Amino acid sequence: MTGLRLNADMGESFGPWAMGMDESVMPMVDLANVACGFHASDQDHMRRTVQLAVNHGVTIGAHPAYPDLMGFGRRSMACSADEIENLVLYQIGALSAFCRAAGTDVRYVKPHGALYNDMMKNHDILAAVMRAVKAFDPGLALMVLSTRDNHPVRSLAAAHGIPLWLEAFADRVYDDDGHLLSRREPGAVHGKPEAIIEQARRIARGETLTTSGGGALVLEADTLCVHGDNPESIGAIRRIRDAIHPPAP
Repeated sequence: MTGLRLNADMGESFGPWAMGMDESVMPMVDLANVACGFHASDQDHMRRTVQLAVNHGVTIGAHPAYPDLMGFGRRSMACSADEIENLVLYQIGALSAFCRAAGTDVRYVKPHGALYNDMMKNHDILAAVMRAVKAFDPGLALMVLSTRDNHPVRSLAAAHGIPLWLEAFADRVYDDDGHLLSRREPGAVHGKPEAIIEQARRIARGETLTTSGGGALVLEADTLCVHGDNPESIGAIRRIRDAIHPPAP
């Protein structure tokens, strides 16, 4: 279980508006998905978040999104493939500037919100994201949703010559295809810490999850997404970390 890395969305505050509890979460994760200004964040929060990650030895990834500040990047937008490639490349480049200033680098890309969901259902969008990643640096990993069948996404990544990291979620309910149940559906997000921790354990051990339709699902995963926007979430992250990274005897 020790190979499963924890990731969290970071730097999503904007101007005077505060989002998340980055100071508390950063010491407990391995990977920081840093917002790049399109769905959240700004130049000041980006730089502070990068420095916070460096201070704690956390690997930094770009968290690009559709240009949707009002909707927090959770609304699909009618962008062409070229527009998607360019907006992802633009955001990686912006974060990279702050990483270079802090003496580090962007190491991976995890699209946010609607862009993440859309690319998993539309391979033209996914290919556009992959072209942006490769254009910036073919050594960057692209984080994608682990589903029931990861072979099509693996094949597309191989064709573009970029590495993949498969991501699972501790606090989300999955449908029968292994996609995340829409947040618009009741019960799409686990609310009880015990349920979140148990799902994290099962994913880490390669055990079966129960889908929204009552089916069985086993997910491959390189990384597990956790959310830390309230004190209960912080406690759950600490317990998840202890569960999947047990301390040495």
